[in-house]
Amino acid sequence: MTVPKPNYREMEVKDLDVSDPRMFEHDYWHDLFTRLRVDSPVHFQSDSPAGPFWSVSRYEDIVAIERDTDTFSSEPSIAILDPEPDMILKMFIAMDPPEHDDQRRAVHHVVAPRNLTEFESLIRTRTAEVLDALPEDEPFDWVKLVSRDLTTKMLATLFDYPWEERNNLTQWSDMFTNDERITAGEGVPREVIVEHMTACLQRFTELWHERKDDGKQAFDLIRMLQADPNTANMVDDPLTYMGNIMLLIVGGNDTTRNSMSGGIVFLNQFPEQMAKVRRNPELIPSMVSEIIRFQTPLPHMRRTATRNVELNGQAIRKGEKVVLWYVSGNYDETVIERPNDFWIDRPNVRSHLSFGAGIHRCMGNRLAEMQLRILWEEALLRFKTIELAGEPKRTCNLFIRGFTHLPVKVSRF
Repeated sequence: MTVPKPNYREMEVKDLDVSDPRMFEHDYWHDLFTRLRVDSPVHFQSDSPAGPFWSVSRYEDIVAIERDTDTFSSEPSIAILDPEPDMILKMFIAMDPPEHDDQRRAVHHVVAPRNLTEFESLIRTRTAEVLDALPEDEPFDWVKLVSRDLTTKMLATLFDYPWEERNNLTQWSDMFTNDERITAGEGVPREVIVEHMTACLQRFTELWHERKDDGKQAFDLIRMLQADPNTANMVDDPLTYMGNIMLLIVGGNDTTRNSMSGGIVFLNQFPEQMAKVRRNPELIPSMVSEIIRFQTPLPHMRRTATRNVELNGQAIRKGEKVVLWYVSGNYDETVIERPNDFWIDRPNVRSHLSFGAGIHRCMGNRLAEMQLRILWEEALLRFKTIELAGEPKRTCNLFIRGFTHLPVKVSRF
């Protein structure tokens, strides 16, 4: 269904609505952010379902705010919406130093270089199995059979989660990021989200107690939390434990899953880039970074001003929300050369904002890149063609930019 897009070029700046997730669902967001970067790079919207907020749309401003944690706090939330009073979960991405540093440090080793090396063969084996099982010359849903399946298996490994229950993880991830207040009414009602959060907390609390003092080396995320003095008793604070479990589930799922799907779309939109990487597979790591920039799976992060401050001539007052639009910064013409071109061997290809910047830069970025690299290494070995077999269906969501359905058809060599 084609939805008429607003004429952002002709609208008055004060009427620009940066809170409507349908711009991502129907893929008409480019004109809005182009207009903001030119005419209102620090833009105040006084009325929205998320309340009043500032939008920051230029690359350099976003990086500057990310690095100024004293002025721009990650508390109480990193999302455009304030959490309901009885649902304020504590997670390290929504904390400032030193608490942020202590809790992040406890789990960071799961993606240490040695562990990534050990993960590689496992990821490659699973990827090969998934791709070998795909039907040939008939349409299938890439999201369901590839992107969701592979990221679910990786999440289960990171948590050492019971394998037969692994689909719980991606189901919970979808629930946690699908609040109907930010999905134009198409999301999940609050009571359903609470029901799933309760089930998630109960299961992870059981796993915590099963593993406590079991004598096994701390490798999975639960045992790493138990092993670090700063987080050893986190289970006693359910809001903090649940918040960090949610963070690790969503962080380990959405960036990778939606970039796995986005790459298919972009390489079909820019077939000359597919031809280029087929001629030179050594470009795959660079292509992966370009996929992640082009997709920008998390369109925004939010900060809260801790004091009155001026930014680009705009007076931001203490307590006001400041939303950093990564999806705009990644297309900033003043920093990114030919930003609207999918260009797999562009210079400085890793200088994008999809993983954030500063102390909150995604700790799992190398693991995400590895999963995508292996997927394309294995796919290009097997498939002569990887073609879209219909229109993608995208998420109606301000916090997750992704795909719910992607019809694809492949042919093998």
